[in-house]
Amino acid sequence: MGSLVSCLSDPCPSGSPPPQAKRRSSTSSRGRGGGGGRESAKASMAIDEEALAAAAALVLGQRGAVASFERSASVRYAAKRQGQGPPLPRSCSTRPRSLADPELQPQQLLAKDLNTKDLETNIIVLVHGGGFGAWCWYKTISLLEDSGFKVNAIDLTGSGIHSYDTNKISSLSEYAEPLTSYLKGLGDAEKVILVGHDFGGACISYAMEMFPSKVAKAVFICAAMLTNGHSALDMFQQQMDANGALQKAQEFVYSNGKDRPPTAINIDRALLRDLLFNQSPSKDVSLASVSMRPIPFAPVLEKLQLTAENYGSVRRFYVETTEDNAIPLPLQQSMCGTNPPEKVLRLKGADHAPFFSKPQALHKTLVEIAALPPVQAS
Repeated sequence: MGSLVSCLSDPCPSGSPPPQAKRRSSTSSRGRGGGGGRESAKASMAIDEEALAAAAALVLGQRGAVASFERSASVRYAAKRQGQGPPLPRSCSTRPRSLADPELQPQQLLAKDLNTKDLETNIIVLVHGGGFGAWCWYKTISLLEDSGFKVNAIDLTGSGIHSYDTNKISSLSEYAEPLTSYLKGLGDAEKVILVGHDFGGACISYAMEMFPSKVAKAVFICAAMLTNGHSALDMFQQQMDANGALQKAQEFVYSNGKDRPPTAINIDRALLRDLLFNQSPSKDVSLASVSMRPIPFAPVLEKLQLTAENYGSVRRFYVETTEDNAIPLPLQQSMCGTNPPEKVLRLKGADHAPFFSKPQALHKTLVEIAALPPVQAS
């Protein structure tokens, strides 16, 4: 997964937040516009203080002091599982295929009279979660293309084969730039179906706010589906892991020094299968273990600005994963209750990576959503 820089020590030995630090320039929309001067400096200082305080609290949370940031989307070389309690449920590639995910040919998953060219759009854009890359969609891409869809899987900045240094990403706009550039390049009459997984949900929400007219539908797969003014960090802090495995697995990267905000987050490689791939084939776990990269911290901390006129005008669908140890089902249901989508669908037996554990069932669900006719204007 590339070079990982990690630190287990508490950046605040005394228990108080680290000293205030200067913030490097950001491409976020928060730093844009005229003004500069005192207001800009105060904003930067406030952001740094928030980041440092969050990091300090979360590091303490790893030691049992407070609720921890429940990330599950990045990987680090790591320690053994000793003292971490019993392992979470898991399976391997030798398991028999369940009835919930039967071996079907792609054409069997489509209605006989469905022609993808007659749909509102037959273009599907797949957006990976934190730490993942376009590579994770390889089964979904194949199934959708065999069914007649045009598929684009995006590598977000610093992810997959994108060569940018994860530790230098300073905003959500910078992280999601490959996605927003793609949407910006679409023709005026072109629309797509956006599909976001994990932290990719925050990224497609950001894109929906920017280009609502170019998004026919948005699909959140065990993803961060946030409300206005909230960040992914807010969402993950809602959920406490009963056995403490997630708290113990997390580790911050401080590439700019311990007195400045974290730049990325990693997770114990020894816990990778149990947290993310407890129902996935071993061969896919192996692929992930050599392909995943750290998740940048700044985008996770950033609060989304979403409006009813833009974000709210796009049809949203949520796909639940019942065996998810990373974003548990109750947290998924809580997001749907707070920010109700048009429809909630469920993948039984799916872990946090349904594109590995339930590829056929996921494909069928995406086709079902794509086939829904456009809503007629009243």
